[in-house]
Amino acid sequence: MTSATARCEIPQRPGLVLFDLDGTLVDSVPDLAYSLQRMLQKLELPARSEAEVRLWVGNGAARLVGRALTGSMDGEPEEALFERALPLFMDFYGRHACDRSRLYPGVREGLEMLHSAGARMACITNKPACFIQPLFEKLGIEHYFELSLGGDSLPRIKPDPLPFRHALEHFGMEATETLVVGDSANDILAARAAGLAVVCLSYGYNHGHDIRDSAPDAVIDSLTELGGLLAIAA
Repeated sequence: MTSATARCEIPQRPGLVLFDLDGTLVDSVPDLAYSLQRMLQKLELPARSEAEVRLWVGNGAARLVGRALTGSMDGEPEEALFERALPLFMDFYGRHACDRSRLYPGVREGLEMLHSAGARMACITNKPACFIQPLFEKLGIEHYFELSLGGDSLPRIKPDPLPFRHALEHFGMEATETLVVGDSANDILAARAAGLAVVCLSYGYNHGHDIRDSAPDAVIDSLTELGGLLAIAA
């Protein structure tokens, strides 16, 4: 995997923290895998394992469905099959997105720590926007986020820097006072292109690659460890 370079200095008291969702705050693969299985059953296609789905998550719903249909990261399904499959997945996931998904250990405590320190927070994900708020409400973290952008909120998604730049403009924040927290190379590439510092969680979805290979500014094992990197109380 190509390493991202040009590291940034982590702001010690960030005014704005931009979070990824899947693999960073929430382990959503159980519900994604279930919904993909229902889609595949409906289409009378072979099942895919949850382990495979963990490798495929991170580039939006359309790419995830394409990978499930072909069984590979880069496969291109037949257009007619894809056009049948995507609405099925969106329907199944819309009804089951909050059944099995859970916050990672330390997420609630880390969000509360940042909130208490006065940091403003946004969620920037490639997941379709319609799924974000129901998931947040089910998990009880919706009050922490002033802005949520999904993969269909803007013309381009991560690793393009547009969502991060949009968030900076929305909040009126400078890059030097903003921190990205994610789990994948897409988060790092987008952050670098926007001139933002980025901290990654070690446990997330990064297509099976060690996130350290992409050279984020720091890697942590729990969101509670942000207190040790920043000048705020843990």
